Amino acid sequence: MGKALLKKLKESLISVLPVTVIVLIISFTPICDLSVKETVAFSVSAVFLVLGIGLFNLGADLAMTPMGEHVGSGLTKSKKITVLLSVCFFMGLLITVAEPDLSVLAEQVSTVMNSTVLIVTVGVGVGLFLVVAVLKIILRINLSQLLMFFYMALFALCAILIECGKMQFLPLSFDSGGVTTGPVTVPFIMALGVGIATTIGGRNASENSFGLVALCSIGPMIAVMALALTSSGTIDYELADYSVESALNGFGHILLEHSLDVLKALGLIVLFFIVLQLAVLKLPKKKIIQIAIGILYTFTGLVIFLVAVTVGFMPIGFKLGQQVAEYNQALLAVFGFILGLVVVLAEPAVHVLNKQVEEITGGGVKKIEMLIALSLAVGVSIALSIIRMIFGFSLLYYLIPGYIISLGLSFFVPKIYTAIAFDSGGVASGPLTSSFILPLAIGACAALGGGTQNILTDAFGVVAMVAMTPLITIQALGFKAVISSKVRQKIAMKRILSADDEQIIYFK
Repeated sequence: MGKALLKKLKESLISVLPVTVIVLIISFTPICDLSVKETVAFSVSAVFLVLGIGLFNLGADLAMTPMGEHVGSGLTKSKKITVLLSVCFFMGLLITVAEPDLSVLAEQVSTVMNSTVLIVTVGVGVGLFLVVAVLKIILRINLSQLLMFFYMALFALCAILIECGKMQFLPLSFDSGGVTTGPVTVPFIMALGVGIATTIGGRNASENSFGLVALCSIGPMIAVMALALTSSGTIDYELADYSVESALNGFGHILLEHSLDVLKALGLIVLFFIVLQLAVLKLPKKKIIQIAIGILYTFTGLVIFLVAVTVGFMPIGFKLGQQVAEYNQALLAVFGFILGLVVVLAEPAVHVLNKQVEEITGGGVKKIEMLIALSLAVGVSIALSIIRMIFGFSLLYYLIPGYIISLGLSFFVPKIYTAIAFDSGGVASGPLTSSFILPLAIGACAALGGGTQNILTDAFGVVAMVAMTPLITIQALGFKAVISSKVRQKIAMKRILSADDEQIIYFK
């Protein structure tokens, strides 16, 4: 166990170090002026971030992934499809309600929309679409066709929202899809899909297991748009207090709040698992002890992670965005791109996804390829979001062409790449995006002279962009694989034909 933890800490150090170094370097330049207290708070938070990610990743390996696989396979083996779908709906609802990522987003828009109503609405969206995702695995429905249908429905709702004069809710709606698939839900949901697909079997079992995260990201967007259509009254957004001083003064409250959030999230999963263990699974005692230890690691790691980003990363993100925007707007876009390249490396759920992808594809999709594609995607998405913020145009100018390209590519690349790409979109937009990149965008928007209404329409939407761009870059990997395969086939065919010609000449 000690060696495993040491390995995870080393991996998390490599992940967190780049973004920490970039922020500290820029803090010693005329571009940004951080106080000693802010620099120390950020540096200490970065150390705890490393510890939190390491403990979380070890816990995911020991508990979250095995639990999801056992639940998926156990319920599928029972052949009680109604029970499986009911459990999936309530699990999707309850886990999402307690997802820390969603709480972070809800707090930042609490002056616009009731936090509890927003969280429950998003939870219902995830629950319903988790049922759709499970049915997709059981009935072996083509993922590309499902995605095409639901994204068409989504953009039809966008048009209705614009027609009703509620375009301000669009960025929030798309952001809600990105934050719901956070560090608690992703390992469990992905492993659930693996468990169900493996039990059902079939020629494309591994390919069939992907797509749950992708579909669960659509549900919240549709649900929040539907909620916005039924809402009434004026939109009154108020800027939150982003400061290290405020975070340090409320440290005890922050620690308690995040501990309770994570306890609720993990508690719901554990409760479901205990019921299923007694009724269906009947796992051996040794396995249960391993899972219990893993849960403890997961809880500790996630609490440390969330407290670290709230105290050190959220206030510094806001201040960086504000000061770089005041210094130079073009530099802000470059800075956003560089941060995006490295910030995705520190997302806990990204490492869970990459590990599962490499294992399930038997090394066909390399971990390093995934990381490079995700890093480029997130870097481009943040740079584009800042450009949109500077010029003040609609988020739809990016999202509509982006999703058209993504869905179009799905008909030309191997299906496994499409499934992984759409899962990656939800995973890339994790807690560090909502707790560091979103405050950075809000700070930049405030500095650029945008009122509170402009912040709601221009700063929000960055999470949605982070969730969208990986759909293109990961599928581009698949397109590259297809072309490389065809080139290899042509070369092989030429060699065969050349060998045949030589034989003909020889016999002549």
